Amino acid sequence: MKYQSPGRPTSGPRLRSLSRSIHLLLLGGIVAVPLQARAQDATTAQDGAPTPQQLDSIVVTGSYSRSLEQAVDIKRYNIGFSDSIVATDVADFPEQNLAEALQRMPGVTIERNKGLGTRVNVRGLPSDYTHVSINDLATASGSGGRDVEFDIFASEIIQQVTVQKSPTAADEEGGIAGSVQISTARPFDYNGRKLVASAEAAHNSISEEVDPKFSFLASDTWGNWGGLVSFSQAKRTNRTDATSGINFRPMSRFLAPSTGARGEQALDVLERDAGIVVGSRANNDETDRIIFQDKVGDRIYLNEQDKWGATASLQFKPSNSFSLTFDAMLGGYEAVEDEYDAAAYSASSRSTLETIHDYDATTLSRYGMVVLRDVSYTATQHEFLSKERIHDTDYRQYSLALDWTVGGWDVTGLMGYSGAEKTSDYANLKHVAYAPSRTRWTGRSGETIPSDNPATIDMYNSPGSYLFEAYETSLERVNDDKYAAQLDFRRPLDLAFLPALSSVQFGGRYTDRSKERDYGELNIQGPRAGDASWVNVRTLADSELRPVTDIVPGGRFRAKDLEWSQVSNDYARRTFRYPGFQTPFDPGQHYRVDEEVTALYAMTDFHFNVGAVPVSLNAGARYVDTSVLSFGYHPVQNDDGSTGYTEDPVSMKGGYSDVLPSFNMTAELTHSLMLRAAASETLMRPALTDIAYRRTASWSSFRFTDGNPNLEPTYARQWELGLEQYLDNGGLLAASYFRKKIEGAVINSLTGVVENVAVYNANGTLNGIYDFDVYQPVNADGSYDVSGYELIAQMPLGTLHSALEGFGVNANYTKLKSSLQGESSLGIATPLPGLADKAWNFTLYYENDRFDARVSYNYKDAYVESIGYNMYPIWRDAYGQTDLSIGYRITDNVKVSLEGINIFDRETTGYTLDPSFPTMYELSGRRISLGLRADF
Repeated sequence: MKYQSPGRPTSGPRLRSLSRSIHLLLLGGIVAVPLQARAQDATTAQDGAPTPQQLDSIVVTGSYSRSLEQAVDIKRYNIGFSDSIVATDVADFPEQNLAEALQRMPGVTIERNKGLGTRVNVRGLPSDYTHVSINDLATASGSGGRDVEFDIFASEIIQQVTVQKSPTAADEEGGIAGSVQISTARPFDYNGRKLVASAEAAHNSISEEVDPKFSFLASDTWGNWGGLVSFSQAKRTNRTDATSGINFRPMSRFLAPSTGARGEQALDVLERDAGIVVGSRANNDETDRIIFQDKVGDRIYLNEQDKWGATASLQFKPSNSFSLTFDAMLGGYEAVEDEYDAAAYSASSRSTLETIHDYDATTLSRYGMVVLRDVSYTATQHEFLSKERIHDTDYRQYSLALDWTVGGWDVTGLMGYSGAEKTSDYANLKHVAYAPSRTRWTGRSGETIPSDNPATIDMYNSPGSYLFEAYETSLERVNDDKYAAQLDFRRPLDLAFLPALSSVQFGGRYTDRSKERDYGELNIQGPRAGDASWVNVRTLADSELRPVTDIVPGGRFRAKDLEWSQVSNDYARRTFRYPGFQTPFDPGQHYRVDEEVTALYAMTDFHFNVGAVPVSLNAGARYVDTSVLSFGYHPVQNDDGSTGYTEDPVSMKGGYSDVLPSFNMTAELTHSLMLRAAASETLMRPALTDIAYRRTASWSSFRFTDGNPNLEPTYARQWELGLEQYLDNGGLLAASYFRKKIEGAVINSLTGVVENVAVYNANGTLNGIYDFDVYQPVNADGSYDVSGYELIAQMPLGTLHSALEGFGVNANYTKLKSSLQGESSLGIATPLPGLADKAWNFTLYYENDRFDARVSYNYKDAYVESIGYNMYPIWRDAYGQTDLSIGYRITDNVKVSLEGINIFDRETTGYTLDPSFPTMYELSGRRISLGLRADF
């Protein structure tokens, strides 16, 4: 292992070697040597410059505080802005996947879905603005965009994660928000043989199920060779009880001129019960500001996951100047989600207002809005929905890495493949009953109850009133493959005429990525193909009904005091899928995108003094050239009114090239105080779904929607400035300010017109000849700014007072601001969707030789989740979750742990414009686990 002096921070591929040398960890066992001792022992070459040296000792610990020290070391010796977590924090703190492990890093928040962390947001930007790599290879996950679904990765097989927030020219481009760099373990990370095994059982408070998890690692070296394998498997059964779907709906739904008599009745009821006189039914700006409540759903979700991951590493290392490493990472992720939904759709096409019981003209009066809080409707669409979602993802990654020092050059190379195949199978058994009902907001959500109309029903206990509509199915398959090759050359320099120039580095990378997607859907309406005899004949009562709280484990519905019965998904699959049924793929939904990228870069490192201050500077530029070939099928309408497609795929080429400069600098103001600065231009490539050249048609709307292979990336010009105080006890105090100017954001826009398109009726007769608008994703004109600051405090408290020995805190705070406003057609000012103004994390820990305890609180401020109907901002409430971990080392090699996730059973809530108009209320429960780990 090598040591780099504090005056010479490492950059590019050399950082990765240093990080691995500093940070030799796995599954809670840390192999570490204090850097301070190494600095004191560093030898000096004849030219007076510090030179790398061999380390004499390695200490194996399982200390959380030591893992924080190692993360601080990585941060300090990185030329750019970064933050890291390492194996003790990744695998030994309560989390259900890798996303939840990352949420404790400065500037990192996660998106939660039914109690589970899924995607990662860095500095408040969308998840698809984050670039993710594993062992320096960009990662495929089978998602439809550039984002990575972190919930598919088991955290136990991960060694280290670094979020790089300011790139160098050597870093693969991509990641306006930042780059998440994930590393797995290698055999020479350990001094000889290493064996680690752990087992855990976790209990969810709502499902009341106990889930197992198991992992192990085995590593050994023999002479010049080393081998390592690791494996992790986990099951998760989580139940979520929720009320949701309670969004605003504009009164134009009922008042549009096309609604006829229903609209006239709505006008009369508005004037009679609320004193609202509508000037013009055709004036949407007026009618869209009269609000009623959309669909209310009482839902139970049961999410069952089976996840496994494995790594293997074979390393040939005959000397410290040469190593050749083969790394493999394999995994599988299967998730089955059952949703049982009793819902009432007040805005049905048959319905209108009957009686307004309560309305609110004050809460949103600043927007000119009146909200109907409590209304009886003439024909509410009541629905019982049994939904089943099956997601199956297989991912694999292989790479061959070279590290070679020869003839004064440091040569690193990489060849690799990353691939994922994802299949999604969806089904929805739908029964519908139209009847008068009364829908209103309640304190936490909404409810539908019988109205005063004699024809009303008790929607939860009237199975004979519900008629079969369809058993809807869809099937999607995505194949995502990426090949990459990279070669880097670095030359340390000692030039008499330019002593400040310490190294030059250059290299190139080639990547070839292909993503192919097939999709299809088919509705079953009878016992045979093409048979629709069940529609409006078969009732809900004709199927096997069971209380939903018997179908799913865990007992009573916790979101409300409710009981109802539905059809289980198991029964629906057995009963409604007739022999030989298969969901066919739709040619019009097929696309394939091939993308090739060639990148060349060059950069230099300078080390010099300004007065008594050592300064390190890295500057460089990266040239990227991208070509895109995309194809799909275009729709045509057959004479019988059905949709057909072109016989051959329609293809289109696109491409772009650019030069991306980068600058990073550190100045060691004192031995412990560092000034850090960075500036760069970076990009994020458009989602492959947007550049796929396919056309979909909406015949009733006279619109075509195309992909756009000519899309260019979204660019960001960014800079950051920070101060970092490194404490003698391994602690850190840091503050930084950053600013990003983002250009070329992707939006949908009208780009053309196709004239004289024939449109046919369902019976095959000609409806007419029309001009069709063509919409495409395009790069928007203009730019917007995102700025903010981060504060970090990581401190062992024993130096403050002897009574605090063993205690410590690890905390960070991020404040964000964006100039971009959400797009509300009503002119309602709203932040960029997904952007939380502030987020903070706080961990208090205690540890000694035998015992350790940690409590962590993670907070994300309220943010706009979406904009309903492009009009009404829908907010996700601020969310804070408390997690706990307690461990006791029975012997030097065996440790038992007790962990809790969301120990205070915090609910997830949301609202539209004001908390008095809630949209969701979800309970996913707490998760308590008991684990045992042994390491030898």
